[in-house]
Amino acid sequence: MALVFGVYLPRFYVGLGNGFAAVATAIAAVRFLDIWLDPFLGFAMDRTRTPIGRYRPWLILGAPIAMLGTYMLLVPGGKVGTGYLILWMLVTYAGASMLNLSVAAWSAVLATNYNERSRVYGLTQGLAVIGSMSLLLLPLFTAGKVTLGKAASMPAVAAILMVALPLAVIACSVFTPEKIAGGGRGAGGFNLKDLWFAVSKPSLLRIVAADLVLTLGPGTTAPLYVYFFHDAKGFGIAEVGFLLIFYIGAGLIGAPVRGQIARRLGKHRTVQIACVAYGVTQTILMALPRVWPGHGPADAIPTICGMMGVGFCASAFLLLIRAMVADVVDEVRLESGRDLTSLLFSLVTTTTKIGTVITVIIVFPILNLVGYNGKEGAVNTHQAIFGLEMCYLFAPIILVFVGGALFFGYTLDAKRHSAIRDALDQRDAELSLAAGEESILGAPIG
Repeated sequence: MALVFGVYLPRFYVGLGNGFAAVATAIAAVRFLDIWLDPFLGFAMDRTRTPIGRYRPWLILGAPIAMLGTYMLLVPGGKVGTGYLILWMLVTYAGASMLNLSVAAWSAVLATNYNERSRVYGLTQGLAVIGSMSLLLLPLFTAGKVTLGKAASMPAVAAILMVALPLAVIACSVFTPEKIAGGGRGAGGFNLKDLWFAVSKPSLLRIVAADLVLTLGPGTTAPLYVYFFHDAKGFGIAEVGFLLIFYIGAGLIGAPVRGQIARRLGKHRTVQIACVAYGVTQTILMALPRVWPGHGPADAIPTICGMMGVGFCASAFLLLIRAMVADVVDEVRLESGRDLTSLLFSLVTTTTKIGTVITVIIVFPILNLVGYNGKEGAVNTHQAIFGLEMCYLFAPIILVFVGGALFFGYTLDAKRHSAIRDALDQRDAELSLAAGEESILGAPIG
């Protein structure tokens, strides 16, 4: 879903006759309304207590909502305007918010160790990579009949998601255990003091700010990806999807490697190393020459290597940031006595949403300004293609470097988190003992 909506949906609606400015305005409007949803969902999840757990009900509720919106967006039934796009994006993102936030928070309470969290979030990202690669390999599986990036293939992509999403939710709901963190009070009602206490933590402020710019960096290239490699680099639409396989597939290698590096150097240092490496590999990728009509498979090898390098570096950002938020959850629970797992994760899912909308708001109007035509089959001038290249080049590297710099002075490392966990485990054990005495004596313990 992230691949389809981040890379291909904007281009799809531009191709339906909506201009860059109209599509950018629609996405911006949706995100402006949508970014307020996650904190409310976080408060609601933290106070949810049901016989089937805290997060499982939200996962089950979000699935049909996301499915309905996805189908309506990918199978619009003809030429539609921005009002249609806004309506069904709101529906889709409401369901997706429930899915993403419940999974992220659920993972945090399953894995409580500093290094274990890097492993768990790395594994989930690895499965996300497999899902994305499966869609990108559709031309191979279907003998070229279904190709991401082609408007005629969108109904088939919708059908695949309609089958895959409920199967994934059922598997997660049936087979995943759920542990409720002990020793802390629930979030209760909507409490702005909880939110202020959480966001005032220096460690969380750094993470949220870094997550925003690290989303903006690689995210700037997402809505431009098909245009750039098709018009500026000379690859066909099917080849563009093929190249993306190597970018995303590098995450399968990157996730476990990042986990091992984080064990030795810490998560924040690993993010900083990845930021520097991203700048180097992105620059190399941009410097590679264009391929020309009639090129052979060997001509694509340098670009394939460049895509793998950039993808390997970018794979560190999402998984390590989420693992670091889980560490802050423990810090907040120790100091406040309140379990705000979902609320804290809602802050970074919100910054991710803000980052994706900012990229579209900035990039699409610039493309419109330089005269770039994004309709399928359009022929663009050299000036328009140069403007496209400049949009793809500068912003990602600068923003990623800013994200890495934000972690200078970050102090919530493995040693400090271990001390926090020891204190939490001791307090939880004492509270469990008190609860056991209460049940035996039949009277509350002071």
